[in-house]
Amino acid sequence: MVVEVFKTNVQKEADTSYIIAVIQTQFPDYKINFDLEDCDKILRVEGIDLEPKNIIDYVNCLGYTCIKLE
Repeated sequence: MVVEVFKTNVQKEADTSYIIAVIQTQFPDYKINFDLEDCDKILRVEGIDLEPKNIIDYVNCLGYTCIKLE
């Protein structure tokens, strides 16, 4: 299992549900959650063979900023 953490600019809980639904359409086995209380509006994704670029591309295509945290 791989866990990747991303910084986003997502502000609303309703937006998190939409983003999670879109990502899970393509990657149904990933565990995905947001921490909007964190200053970086954290997106956590856990899965096997997880490619951070795919997650970044999906979130960016939805109009949000998404940057992998090291």
